[in-house]
Amino acid sequence: MSQSSKVYVIDDDPAMRDSLDFLLGAAGFSVRLFDSAQRFLDELTSLEAGCVLTDVRMPGIDGMELLRQLNSGARKLPVIVMTGHGDVPLAVEAMKLGALDFLEKPFEDDRLIGMIETALAQSETGSRSDALTADMTARVASLTQRERQVMQGLITGQSNKTIAREYDISPRTVEVYRANVMTKMQANSLSELVRFAIRAGIVQD
Repeated sequence: MSQSSKVYVIDDDPAMRDSLDFLLGAAGFSVRLFDSAQRFLDELTSLEAGCVLTDVRMPGIDGMELLRQLNSGARKLPVIVMTGHGDVPLAVEAMKLGALDFLEKPFEDDRLIGMIETALAQSETGSRSDALTADMTARVASLTQRERQVMQGLITGQSNKTIAREYDISPRTVEVYRANVMTKMQANSLSELVRFAIRAGIVQD
């Protein structure tokens, strides 16, 4: 990875900033650290093209408000959102607001680096991968109607019991459908399933 590949890290936790600085620097990225979204926005016009890696829950301007302000401005940078709370509805909202992806803490180093490389590549081309979208759409098409209903419940944050009541089936049956959904969608976690569903156009505004 070229040293010209800029990553802007925004997190109010000094230990997290230092950890990401070391990790991303070792991976060959050029890293700039910001302890608040406001400091980042203050310097935005002078920053080079790159990728933004931001926490969601911060004092003052949080990650969601940062996305809104970036959307309303002329400067467009790919944004990856970090959350330590496993909040699926919040992650869905972040992606609707324009986040390229989201990552739950604690995360694997290689996964974060892969996401950033993808974000930088898409920033350079100025477009999302049509092939990736087509692949996700094909995975959704492989689901049965019931599996798709269960997936819709999962990605909107519903529990197995809630989904079971809605479709008048047992929680155990929901677990079976849930396992089928994860397998067919090739998702290793609920957060990954949400990302795939958004890319396939399943999660609507």
